[in-house]
Amino acid sequence: MIRLHAWHTPNGRKVSVMLEEVGLPYEIVKVDLRKGEQHLPQFAALNPNRKIPAITDGGLALAESGAILFYLAEKTGKLLHERHAVMQWLMFQMAHVGPMLGQAHHFRLQAKEKLPYAIERYEKEAARLFAVIEERLRRVPYLAGEYSIADIATYPWAMRHFNFGIALEDYPAVKAWTERIGARPAVQRGMDVLKPL
Repeated sequence: MIRLHAWHTPNGRKVSVMLEEVGLPYEIVKVDLRKGEQHLPQFAALNPNRKIPAITDGGLALAESGAILFYLAEKTGKLLHERHAVMQWLMFQMAHVGPMLGQAHHFRLQAKEKLPYAIERYEKEAARLFAVIEERLRRVPYLAGEYSIADIATYPWAMRHFNFGIALEDYPAVKAWTERIGARPAVQRGMDVLKPL
């Protein structure tokens, strides 16, 4: 059985949503980031970068949420239909959406010292990225055309839009996309399963 080592963050939820979508049995091992459990030796053995999520599947240990999504898609033959388009939008999420929105969240809500320059810079970048997604979703229903791991990777971040100074009403195509994805029972289960953590 797959063991998902995670916490209730967008990156953790990517994998729980994917596991629900592909119907693989799994169990969750909580890694409490508030207590620094990602730095414990047993977790560092799974991911030397000490970031969640990580999975074990038999003798395989794998970290990095994008790599995990790709592994699960290949393992099940699901959600990787237009491979190059899917990979383009998955890499867009991994390289831009996650890192930049993570910084917006940090400087807006977590930094001990409020730095106006940093807040403004990352809020502007968050708005720019939402505009890129908006432009894409005006032309197609999902990032790679059909529902895929690219959507699964991006959706949990989009659902925290309020942390980045973003109002979804300003991005109607993104809002409609979140509603389509959020209506999927597997997505609902995958988002909810980490809530108690």
